[in-house]
This record gives sequence, C-alpha cells and structure tokens, in this order.
Amino acid sequence: MILSGKEIKNKIGTDIFIDPFCESKINPNSYNLSLHNELLVYENFILNMKESNQTKRIVIPDEGFLLEPGKLYLGRTVEHTKTDKYVPMLEGRSSTGRLGLFIHVTAGFGDIGFAGYWTLEIFCIQPIVIYPHVEICQIYYHSIEGAYDLYRSSKYQNNQGIQPSLMYKDFQK
Repeated sequence: MILSGKEIKNKIGTDIFIDPFCESKINPNSYNLSLHNELLVYENFILNMKESNQTKRIVIPDEGFLLEPGKLYLGRTVEHTKTDKYVPMLEGRSSTGRLGLFIHVTAGFGDIGFAGYWTLEIFCIQPIVIYPHVEICQIYYHSIEGAYDLYRSSKYQNNQGIQPSLMYKDFQK
C-alpha cells in the first residue's frame, strides 16, 4: 500500500523524516524533492565497475546550467530523508519527464532504514537548462509486511552529498 500525501504529513517527525520539510510540496500520494546546486560528472568516457571512477564537480548557477544529451549527471536532493518503517521510492516528476529529462534512470527503489540524501541519475534526451532548488522528483512510501532488517550499507548510508557508484567495493569482498 502506498501512503497518501495526508498520511505522509501525519508521519513527519515520527516515522518519516524529511529535512527540510515544506508542507506545500505534499502531493496526493507523494512529496516533491528538490535538486541541490551541485552535480558530478565522470571524468572518463569509459567507466570500470571494478575501479573508483574519478568525477568532476559542477556548481549549478542561479541562471541555470545546460545539460548535454548522452551524458550522465549525478545530482542530489536538497532534502535528507529517513524512515525505519516504510519503503521509500523515488520517481521523476511527470513535468520533468515531459521535457525529456530523466531524473532517476534506475535504482528508484529505496531500502527501509535508508538515511541520507538521494543521489539522482540525471539524463536528458535533448539539451535542457536546469536550475538549482527546482522540485525535480518525488518520493513516495510503501508499507512493508513481514519481518525485515533495516538497511545498513557502509557504502551509501548517511551520505553527506552526491554519491558516485561505489560498486568497486563489491569486488573487494
């Protein structure tokens, strides 16, 4: 079952934490999250899963930043979220999708117990100017049935910013 927007609001501060929280961002069954003012791009065209791939930081100015098609940009939400009771899910807003801007290409399924900023996998079909602090995606929450363990990954839990892929750590086990 997906929580309604009213139920998300009722759970804020107890079972769901969104910081900063703004009541005007509540939708009928989700909450809009905003884009921070930074992006990461990989420095090399060829990426290797077994290696730490170098990134370059880009600051999105208030006047906007032009995204290029065929390039992966990693962004993050302004909001830090946490829940130990619900399964968080992230999707791009339909308004951004209708501009050919994909906000979360994969990995929109969150783990119960995740705490942190959401890293956004941003890709565009045609050139588009983006702006910092725009409401770019939405989070929604599913209830969970049965016994479960909380997410405790050492790779992404309690992140402080944009997280490039740490898949190379999987090869070090």
